Amino acid sequence: MNVILVSNRLAKTRSFTLNIWQLMLLSLLLFGMMWSAAFAVQYALVRFAPESLNDGIRTLLSKVRSDEQQKQQTYLHSSLDAMATRVGQMQAQMQRLDALGARLAKLTGMKPEEFQFDQPPARGGPLVAAPAQEMSVPGLTQQLDLLTRLVNDRSDKLMALETMLLQNQLSSKLLPSTSPIREGWYSSNFGWRIDPFTGDNAMHEGVDYMAPEGTPVHASAGGVVAYADIHPQYGKMIEIDHGNDIVTRYAHASRLLVKVGQVVRCGDKIAEVGNTGRSTGSHLHFEVRYRGMAQNPVRFLQKTAG
Repeated sequence: MNVILVSNRLAKTRSFTLNIWQLMLLSLLLFGMMWSAAFAVQYALVRFAPESLNDGIRTLLSKVRSDEQQKQQTYLHSSLDAMATRVGQMQAQMQRLDALGARLAKLTGMKPEEFQFDQPPARGGPLVAAPAQEMSVPGLTQQLDLLTRLVNDRSDKLMALETMLLQNQLSSKLLPSTSPIREGWYSSNFGWRIDPFTGDNAMHEGVDYMAPEGTPVHASAGGVVAYADIHPQYGKMIEIDHGNDIVTRYAHASRLLVKVGQVVRCGDKIAEVGNTGRSTGSHLHFEVRYRGMAQNPVRFLQKTAG
């Protein structure tokens, strides 16, 4: 296509040629301008003069609005359902944390009324109002995610603390902390003394309890029986392995009541006092050994006869 431009002010005419692609582009441009103008006019009518619209257009616009509102309602309901599920999960986690907190309070010896985990803590103070902030669904979801991570982190740390407390409590139960004789008194303490047979200075590696023959002997702590037999010097003797390289010995018994490999608890009756082995009379010789080395039993005992 050849286009010739003629002007009254110019002596010469101007001409230029448009090919097929340029014509198509120009047509598209004109169509876009017409469509934009029509859309602008339609928007103006809807915005400023809705009463001038015919019934068909009003019906179409109403349907579009209804569909948009339906989509928004569906999105809102799905978001609320998801958040409700998250809240339910957090409530279950809080119940577990309450139970865990109660167990920890019991392990540490706290009074139940000091920490009531099933009730909110008492709070108060002057009112300092803060500017209200609107919370959107994405913002609320983000806050729930943060709270969930915090609750999981606190739960892991509290469970680790409970494990440590239980281990410490178990270790204390495996230490020889109670007297093996309920009624009796020391006849010889731990340390250097005059040997009753030779008269020489000798090391006494335990403590002796004076008690009549047949007096019950109790395990000073829980453990596993490692030895229960007759020893040339200790007479009828029992050894209990308490773990952590700690062993207790109960010597000169008249009767043994446990066997090797048997598990005993603190306070269980394991033997009866006697006068067997290298002994001058009815008594119990009690030893505590750590890594094979004799220790003063008095350092471990919480209750001693005397």
